[in-house]
Amino acid sequence: MSELTSARPATFARADFVHAVGGERLSGWYAGGGGPVPGTAVVLHGAGDGSKELVLPLLEEFAAQGCRALAFDFSGHGRSTGRLRELSLRRRFDQAVSVIDAHAHGPLVLVGFSMSGQTVADLVRHYGDRVAALGLCAPAVYAAEAWDVPFGDGDGRFSELIRRPGSWRGSPALDVLRDYEGRAVLAVPGTDEVIPPGVTEAVSAALARRAQFTHWELPDARHRLSGWFRDHPEDRREFVTSLLSGLGEPGWAATRAWVAGQLPEGRRVVESAFLTGGWSAQLRRLTLDDGTALALRSFVAPFFRRHAPGLLAREAEVLTLLAAQEDVPAPRLIGVDATAGHCEHPSLLMTVVPGRVRVDPGEDLGRRVELLAARLAAIHRIVPGHRPRTYQAWTSPEGVNAPEGEVWERAVDVIRRDPPPYEGCFLHRDFHPGNVLFTGSGAGLRIGGVVDWVETSWGPADLDVAHCSTALALLFGAEYGLGFPERYQEQGGRRLADGPDHLYWRLLDALAYAPDAAKLAGPWRELGRTDLTPEVLLERLEGYVTGLLRRYA
Repeated sequence: MSELTSARPATFARADFVHAVGGERLSGWYAGGGGPVPGTAVVLHGAGDGSKELVLPLLEEFAAQGCRALAFDFSGHGRSTGRLRELSLRRRFDQAVSVIDAHAHGPLVLVGFSMSGQTVADLVRHYGDRVAALGLCAPAVYAAEAWDVPFGDGDGRFSELIRRPGSWRGSPALDVLRDYEGRAVLAVPGTDEVIPPGVTEAVSAALARRAQFTHWELPDARHRLSGWFRDHPEDRREFVTSLLSGLGEPGWAATRAWVAGQLPEGRRVVESAFLTGGWSAQLRRLTLDDGTALALRSFVAPFFRRHAPGLLAREAEVLTLLAAQEDVPAPRLIGVDATAGHCEHPSLLMTVVPGRVRVDPGEDLGRRVELLAARLAAIHRIVPGHRPRTYQAWTSPEGVNAPEGEVWERAVDVIRRDPPPYEGCFLHRDFHPGNVLFTGSGAGLRIGGVVDWVETSWGPADLDVAHCSTALALLFGAEYGLGFPERYQEQGGRRLADGPDHLYWRLLDALAYAPDAAKLAGPWRELGRTDLTPEVLLERLEGYVTGLLRRYA
């Protein structure tokens, strides 16, 4: 239950409230109302000495832009009752739900600072489609086992759990953010002495999967972004404007307009759905009013957006080349905006090839591996009009972050040399089961299409073989990765390097996934391979690397 108290003088209309929940009395404010923006913005402060006082300027900005907004002190903070040591992530969530249910109306715009990044994710899971936008400011996410544990005095179980290296990697909050499709702004300070860079990267990657996402960096700011927004009104205004822009619209307006301009006259998009199986870009299947299906790839994540001009220009060029290749089924190019001159993000529109991704260990796995080997051999026979760029290595001896152990030390030593000489050929460079679509079954099993040509390069056939081998080892066991080169050569593939030289290329690829092969397997889990836990993947990768050293060293 809640009781309104008299509003204090302020630069905007603000009402105080006291909300009772779970034996605590939470102090809160709300501002605005009746403006042109429907719904309510809920601004949640961080941990420690965080309070609603610190986020008051944001409330004022939301109200100035016509959106009702509220903020409150979690128990043990500010003017609320209770003891901070008794608070927990669960109680923060329960308190936020109780306040929102009593005071927020219509669609929700959720803003969370630091620890409240976790709380925002919990609220997204709870309220679902009611959440129209979310803003995360130097957010934290936590392991599931920390959710019910009281915070204590900084030396108890909660502190032990959150200080465990990498404990956040399996946070349910990341799964929630991966599935979120509304408006999202991630504000990242240039220097964050509290949140590990890996957490920020994981949150950014999760939001880039499906959200209408903006990754916004503030180079001169530090972790306490509430203080930054208080002192920098222009950034505060831009943050709120970005959250409220296009609220209620069905996705990227500029991108939708660009797509419409690429379609045949009289045609229009009637349905849009996300496609699973990738992690570098947002991929949507667009259905036209005549039943035609197209695929739209948009680079949203910061790293890939930064490199999108080269990646998408190269993919457009390769798709044009492949249109004349009868034995390599690839999408047909419709249009490309590699620099985001017209779209919100760099984008490429193409036809949809038939089939579906198969990463299951079904009875036809052996036949699928044979088809993969034959298709890769065909790709390597392509003779382009001019050579694509020379391959890029995806790791180096200095960049490998392998676990401790003799096997890993020996493997890293193998790639401490200049690359072996090679006879170059046309490479897909990212050929693996996740980028191949199968049709039919039994004797009619076929490859319907090969996708994701953004990394096309010129280099040794060994490197493409190595990449597919690593993926097979992670998906199905080390023996499948170890045996793939033989399948490739049986299907007419190019001659591979001998012994130590071949080992170099195989390990150059495999070590790019040590120790975090789970990053590669994220899309595979979306396709049903929930058995591919980080522990299983690391065990398979180590078994594969060990097998390579025994066979070729």
